[in-house]
Amino acid sequence: MILDSSLTAKEMRAVEMNAEYLGVPRLLLMENAGGAVARAIADTVDVKRRIVIVCGTGGNGGDGFVAARHLAGAGYSVEVFLLGWPSNISSKEAMFNWGILRNMDEGVDVHEIHDSSEVKALKGDLIVDAIAGTGIRGALTSPLKEMVQAINASEGLKIAVDVPTGFMADTGTVHGIAIKADKTLTFHKPKTGLKKAIEQTGQLEVCPIGIPPEAETYVGPGDVYLAQRQRASEAHKGDFGRLLVIGGSETYSGAPALTGMGAYATGVDLVYVAAPETAASIVAGFSTSLITVKLKGPRLTRKNVDAVLPFLGNVDAVALGPGLGVHGETVEAVDRILEEVEGASLPVLLDADALKAFAGRRRKVGEAVFTPHRGEFEILTGKEAGVGHREQGGSVMKEAKKLGATILLKGAVDVVSDGERVRYNWTGNPGMTVGGTGDVLAGVVSAYLAMGAPPLQAAVAGAFVNGAAGDYACEEMGYNFEAHDLLGKIPLVIEDALKGRMRRSATSQDSHVGLKGVTRA
Repeated sequence: MILDSSLTAKEMRAVEMNAEYLGVPRLLLMENAGGAVARAIADTVDVKRRIVIVCGTGGNGGDGFVAARHLAGAGYSVEVFLLGWPSNISSKEAMFNWGILRNMDEGVDVHEIHDSSEVKALKGDLIVDAIAGTGIRGALTSPLKEMVQAINASEGLKIAVDVPTGFMADTGTVHGIAIKADKTLTFHKPKTGLKKAIEQTGQLEVCPIGIPPEAETYVGPGDVYLAQRQRASEAHKGDFGRLLVIGGSETYSGAPALTGMGAYATGVDLVYVAAPETAASIVAGFSTSLITVKLKGPRLTRKNVDAVLPFLGNVDAVALGPGLGVHGETVEAVDRILEEVEGASLPVLLDADALKAFAGRRRKVGEAVFTPHRGEFEILTGKEAGVGHREQGGSVMKEAKKLGATILLKGAVDVVSDGERVRYNWTGNPGMTVGGTGDVLAGVVSAYLAMGAPPLQAAVAGAFVNGAAGDYACEEMGYNFEAHDLLGKIPLVIEDALKGRMRRSATSQDSHVGLKGVTRA
């Protein structure tokens, strides 16, 4: 998604969600989009021409409502056709603009079309397709199909809003019939399929609509939308991922449990925790949902690695490191496990002591996410991260490219890069210096890996969710919360993010000023 020259329909929706999180309401984005369409039309035909705008009941139709108002205000003769019942208008922003249009008794001639028998020949000097945009997923049905035929048959100049109706925005394919536009006005950035079907799109013009660049560089709810899998009613156990957590030692027993519980809170279906005998019983005490794999001895060693390996064939991702310790035998065991993980083509998260073990034996590990704090970053790379998130962004991107992995540098502002792109996460607060919040983060990120999210996507979404859970806890309890307090907040954060209910937390925004050294434990 980030800073690419084109976006999929889902990525565009994520950018809009992030823009809203930054304070740009969707109503303003729709206003800007409709205004851009009206200006493009005014630059194309003079005010004596008749404009016909065909609108659907989604956001694309809302853009058309706005364009109709602007054009009428500029003196154009405007006719609007709504394909469907007003009660089916799907967004509050589109409904808001439909209400304005219905109040314009003299400025706009409005018609409703409820079935294919009501579709007639269109008479206008310019026809605007604001029917469906990126919302089409297959062949058109009635009355959309008949209206597309009428638009294509009309003699007027044809302009499509965002993408031509019937055209698959991501792939450029057409199932059956689609608008053949003379010009397509797409918003913010081209959709990935637009350049593959010039015969459908005609001249392509990209129209800015006021989305700030931070919507693609700062992590937001849109990134959760991209990473989070939606549960279908026919879902089965395991459909949302199985995770193996390998961690714990005679000293650190709670860390792998927090990682496992963080994964469950994010939505993964099954979590196995492989831990030494001294830690496994304590891990099991956290929740009966954690399936423990008891390793003989007080710590992970090459001798007990064989007990872990069979589980690699039954999981979708591995989280390695929480509470492992850095005993020499453990370092050797980490190296062996990474060989097997890579051989099994599993995505892996390396946290805490696994990072230190990996640092001495640098190797390619396939799809991987590293989650160091500043000190661990220096151990991992031999380089200082730098001061301030921008300088750190350059350092993290350079080292991630060398490793061929994604690095999530934990700090007051989390910095995430896959070596090509850099993202900055602003959620979280100084209360998250308490021990264990990093273990929860490992669980959230590895849950997204287990659910199939690519490493960068999993890391940015995990950073946002974990930090926002800390902000929710802080708003309720002040800075005196513990890592396990985040677990109950994670589902709330995810739900709020997906439903567009999140606003940037004052706790998160204000806490970063002058706190560049703060890291999450």
